Amino acid sequence: MSTVALAVTDGMLHFELSVAYEVFDAAPVGVAGPWYDVSVCGSAAVRVGRFRLDPDHGLDQLRSADTVIVPAWADVDEDPPADLVDAVRAAHEAGARVASLCTGAFVLAAAGLLDGRRATTHWAHTDVLAARYPEVEVDPDVLYVDNGSVLTSAGKAAALDLCLHLVRLDRGSSVANAVARRLVVPPHRAGGQAQFVAAPVPARDNHPLADLLPWAVDRLDHPLTVEDLARQARMSSRNLGRHFRAATGTTPLQWLLTQRIRRAQELLETTDTGIDTIATATGMGTATTLRRHFNRTIGVPPDTYRRTFRTASPRPGG
Repeated sequence: MSTVALAVTDGMLHFELSVAYEVFDAAPVGVAGPWYDVSVCGSAAVRVGRFRLDPDHGLDQLRSADTVIVPAWADVDEDPPADLVDAVRAAHEAGARVASLCTGAFVLAAAGLLDGRRATTHWAHTDVLAARYPEVEVDPDVLYVDNGSVLTSAGKAAALDLCLHLVRLDRGSSVANAVARRLVVPPHRAGGQAQFVAAPVPARDNHPLADLLPWAVDRLDHPLTVEDLARQARMSSRNLGRHFRAATGTTPLQWLLTQRIRRAQELLETTDTGIDTIATATGMGTATTLRRHFNRTIGVPPDTYRRTFRTASPRPGG
């Protein structure tokens, strides 16, 4: 997925377009190998918010891209331009992976790419998307949806989450983390996390989970339970569950599993440590348990993941 084309037209929003360009245009320091080749494609000079943008190529160039990114569409009450819709459809038919950011989902829906598929967009427009395109299974409660060759994200920050997810798919978790460090953002938020959470990042020192989360991450090699977490946080298991749902959009056990899988990815990418040792280091217990959870979560066995991403990892300090 080395070539990325950003599809632009009048009426696009500049934030999501800038996010995609920032993620895919520049490699983090220390990442080995070639990076993405990014182009901006449009039928003519376009107005993006308050800015004027001159595309590198016409919309027909989308057909040649490995990945096509469709940024947010400003006015969902208007139909997106037919030439943009046709070009996005043609790119997907030619084999491109197509991802929309925020209300860019309306372009994908108009192209028929979301028919029969689960999709999302900014929570304020999910009802409109569902009413206008009844063949689309609209999920208003997630950050992004990955259908393989077609992906959609919710608004603003979720657009960044999806772009980092694409880098993670292409280059591995370690490289995606390096991009996140360059952008000074959290390295990973799962697509299934709710769009609406009371406190997305428990950054306040007095937040009930502020000390607990780093404590747990430092002890992933331990067989932690909900009761262990509750005891450390000095609260009941039920109260802990409520705080976790509000802060992370998921349960304590699912959050723990996500951290264990993430740690396994990093070890597979950056070390030659055996699967049994990684299973112990991540609190999975046995290689069989690690393989089961890893395969179910990532979609490939740990050994396959290592062969794919071992050489793509950034050098230390990257």
